[in-house]
Amino acid sequence: MSGIDRELIPDPRQSLTDRHLPDTPQVQRLLRKEGKAHVFNDKATMDAVTQALLQSGERTEVDEDDDYDRYGLYFPSPIGYIIKADGSRKPLYYGEIKIVKATGEYHVIPRTGPRRQSE
Repeated sequence: MSGIDRELIPDPRQSLTDRHLPDTPQVQRLLRKEGKAHVFNDKATMDAVTQALLQSGERTEVDEDDDYDRYGLYFPSPIGYIIKADGSRKPLYYGEIKIVKATGEYHVIPRTGPRRQSE
């Protein structure tokens, strides 16, 4: 089954959104701390990816011990990129919505592909 058929609310923590948008202090912090950041092209792209995931996302991670439900979707053109501290970029074509099971709060993430159990 694709799409998400349950009540969801955006995660109220703005920092989760800002860490996936270019040119934010949160991205600069990630670059300094981790050497890379996964960002959407812009807020409009992030919003479009969110709608597509809500309507057509495929459930990926099924781990009963995990506190999250995850749904993902590949897109035909880049939705974002991995930016590294040296300024290099790698395009990203996969979006994931991560939903807190207990609350229904969610946020979206541009990724290289579905999360693997070992990550």
